[in-house]
Amino acid sequence: MQIKLKFLGAAQNVTGSRHFLEVSGRRILVDCGLYQERQFTERNWKPFVVPPKSIDAVLLTHAHLDHCGLLPKLVREGFKGKIYCTAATAEIARIILMDAAHLQEEDARYKRKRHKREGRKGPYPIVPLYTTQDAERCLPFFSPVKYRKSIDLGNGIETTFYDAGHILGSSIIRVKVRQEGQERIILFSGDIGRPQRPIVCDPTVFDTADYVFIESTYGDRVHQGPEDTKKMIAEVVNSTKKAGGKIIVPSFALERAQEVLYYMNELLLAKAIPQLEVFLDSPMASSITKVFQHHPDFFDEEMTEFIQRHESPFKFPGLKIVQTTKESKGINERRGTFMIIAGSGMCTGGRIKHHLVNNICNPKNTIMFVGYQAMGTLGRRIVNGEKEVRILGREYQVKARVARINGFSAHADRDELFDWLSEFEEPPRKLFVVHGEAKSARQFADYVREKTGWDVVVPSYQDEIIVD
Repeated sequence: MQIKLKFLGAAQNVTGSRHFLEVSGRRILVDCGLYQERQFTERNWKPFVVPPKSIDAVLLTHAHLDHCGLLPKLVREGFKGKIYCTAATAEIARIILMDAAHLQEEDARYKRKRHKREGRKGPYPIVPLYTTQDAERCLPFFSPVKYRKSIDLGNGIETTFYDAGHILGSSIIRVKVRQEGQERIILFSGDIGRPQRPIVCDPTVFDTADYVFIESTYGDRVHQGPEDTKKMIAEVVNSTKKAGGKIIVPSFALERAQEVLYYMNELLLAKAIPQLEVFLDSPMASSITKVFQHHPDFFDEEMTEFIQRHESPFKFPGLKIVQTTKESKGINERRGTFMIIAGSGMCTGGRIKHHLVNNICNPKNTIMFVGYQAMGTLGRRIVNGEKEVRILGREYQVKARVARINGFSAHADRDELFDWLSEFEEPPRKLFVVHGEAKSARQFADYVREKTGWDVVVPSYQDEIIVD
């Protein structure tokens, strides 16, 4: 038995997750994500390394853009197979992909207008990576599956999805290959969540696998606990209220926005912060919040009990859902202290850029980061302390306070990742450390080697490995 593995994304970087598996002529792609780090975005435009029409199936771990964001391009360039994922992932991916396509169309229009105004002309036409029509065309290929129910992929290959505890509907994917009287198990962690987090269940653990792909986004650090997270949010809100400023929260529409609302509701109920208006300025976040309400079967016990006590953590006095662009612009005319939650989480696009333009130069305001900021993104530059940043074609002084709350992360940290691996009763033949910046991936690989003596590999982009 020979199994070919090829690392086509999220190899010594965080985004663009894409892992290729070939066994006995069957070609399977695990995730098909968008690159979001500035230095890697040109890879989004290049032809796929593996011809899309030759791929038999896509196994999708979850609906974050860095895992599903290139599916419209894959379909446009010839993919005809099924995209397997949970029902919640399929529903959320539809919203994510349509929004991404719309933003790309908008950004291309805006850039063309700006270049025309400035009398500039680039070497290439300014077009979106894919259109809303491309996104719509890929939606019929989604094939929802249930957790723990095996799917036959042909040629002695089956796959099973398990709860990853990362976001609603997220999955750890097990691929089992039976050929020539032998069996091999390949495990793709996707993004592993943190135990005892609100809303979703804890990650599934496993006792055996031959080859394991494990993420390492936070493989070089340890998070603070949920109580620390709430205290830090309360401190930001109370200190900004005292200063008379506004709180700007760049947030992913999926899971992170809902967690912010969850914690804000808890703090308001406990009277740990004053009553204030909270603007959820993201039509996509609003749509995804409705998906959460459609799938209570994915909630953990804590979330279920919360709903029974307080109806919904996504509704509380002062919360306002912003839909239109006109409403979004109107927020900037308001006075006093309030919170704006808007996407994108890394400040790479969306309405958050406009709110930053209006608020980043005021020292009374606070920009509160609640998620990972990939290298090369605007969010990373602000978090790193740059005094001046370029937003929408102009330079702005960063005078607002910058607060970073890592405890919000839906990614397991070093200790939590190691605890997950520690459930294996025997060492895997190889452990592949992916989905982390080079430093984080290598440090986590070294940590696992020192603790266990396992065979650990940190693959590079387009590495190909044959295993048996």
